[in-house]
This record gives sequence, C-alpha cells and structure tokens, in this order.
Amino acid sequence: MATPLEKARKNPDSIKAKILGIARKLFGQYGFQGTTTRMIAKEAGIDISTLHYHWGDKGDLFEAVIHDLNFETRNKLIEIEKKIKGKPLTTRIEIALDDMLDFLFENPEISNHTIFRYFTQTTSDLDLDIGLGSVPEYISDIAYSMGLSKDRKTVSSDAQMKVIFMMNALHNFVSGETFFRSMLKIDRDEYRKLAKQTLNFYNIAPYK
Repeated sequence: MATPLEKARKNPDSIKAKILGIARKLFGQYGFQGTTTRMIAKEAGIDISTLHYHWGDKGDLFEAVIHDLNFETRNKLIEIEKKIKGKPLTTRIEIALDDMLDFLFENPEISNHTIFRYFTQTTSDLDLDIGLGSVPEYISDIAYSMGLSKDRKTVSSDAQMKVIFMMNALHNFVSGETFFRSMLKIDRDEYRKLAKQTLNFYNIAPYK
C-alpha cells in the first residue's frame, strides 16, 4: 500500500501534495516547534480535519517533509555525480558547487531545515524517525564524487570535513540570503553570482 508521501509524489496536483509543499515551506521558515497545523491548513485553504485526514498529526507530516527533502537531495547528488564523473578535480568541484547552489536556491527549505537541525534539536524533533542516518552517507558520496576519497566506504575525517565545510557554506548562503542581501544592498541575481564566485574562490583555489 502506498504511503501518503508516495501518493503525493505520484499526484503533484492533489490536495495531499499541496499540503506537503506548504508544510515544507512553513517548517523551513519556522521550524518544527514554530509551525502549527493550523498555520499549514490556513495557508492551504483547508480545515484542520482535512489536513489530519491526509497526513495524520504534525509529527507525521514533518517526518514526510524530511523524507521528501532527503529524497530530492539524494536524486540531485546522483545527477551531479553523473555529470562530473571523470572530469579534473577543480572542474568537478566547480560544477558541483554551481549546480548544488542553484538547486538549494530553488529549494531553500532544504538549507533552512539543515540550519534548524544544527541549533534546535528538541526532544520532539529527535523522537521522529526522519532518516538522519543518511547524512553521513551523503558526505561520503560527495567526497567520493569530488575525488577526495578513493571509495565511498573508507572516507577519511579530513575529506569529510572538507565536504562539511562546502555544504555548510552552501546552506548559509542560501538560508542567509535575505539578511546578506540587505547588508550588501544588492539584488538576487547579483547575490547569487557573488555567492558562486566566493564558493569557488575558497573551495577550488586550494586544489589548483
């Protein structure tokens, strides 16, 4: 039997998918504790009972959101790995950073959720089985794709830290866009161009 998440993915025009999309956005903006089912229902133009019918309680919906974000991130990483395979290291890094930053800017809730997890690991969040075990796997896959490790299973701490540095910079540029743009007094296009230039400067230069 298909799960609610599988049903939402299969029918992106359904009310179930609409609720999921709104939940992604609101959980990304306010975190698990700061988001209520009433906020989600209001944004979706439905009543609470309809939301619960489609997704159960808030914890069930949050779990689905995280699994959905993990699923999309995993697919993007696979896509990037195929694109950069066999290319020189600096080229791999440049392409990966460029593509991943575009992806995250289009899906800022991914970075927002990641930042929330850094600082707000509440009991309610930790009690949810949201697949955080995939995070080390992501790091190993990225390290391997970047050519920082000879295989996926024995990735050194040094290589993992380099990946963490890259990903942390990406997430901070995305989550902090409004704040940083206001500080720099630049528009979105200029900000995103400078973000890519800065990431390339700090991540590619050491390997040239």
